Amino acid sequence: MTNITLARSYLFKSRKRLKILPILLEEEDYSDVIREAQELVELAQKAMLRQVGVDPPKWHDVGKVLLENAALFPEEIRKELPKLAQISKWLRKERELSFYGDIDFIPTEEYTLEEAQKAIEEASFVVEIAGRLIDNFQGDR
Repeated sequence: MTNITLARSYLFKSRKRLKILPILLEEEDYSDVIREAQELVELAQKAMLRQVGVDPPKWHDVGKVLLENAALFPEEIRKELPKLAQISKWLRKERELSFYGDIDFIPTEEYTLEEAQKAIEEASFVVEIAGRLIDNFQGDR
């Protein structure tokens, strides 16, 4: 299996998960919108790294890794990397709380419609950028 094949697989999975988010939003399951958005953003960003030949680390927020490897990306993608890193950082921060909560943080009570909508918008943006990179890539690594 090549990095390119795995990148395409990650992008495929990200796109499928993105389709689930409006259903969770409609069900007013805002905390799961946040959690699923984080997971698909992580997959999409790791797909981008694999596409340019970087083996992604095993942690959840790879925004800094994208920035560190900016030179490997086409200019049109490179200019979007700071925003991708910001999205990754925000969603990573919410990862555990949105799923498990804490004694003083009940996920189903804490997250709002606005936060869930923001997560969907930002996850959609990440998948769009990843798709632009991977769908239009020429060659193989």
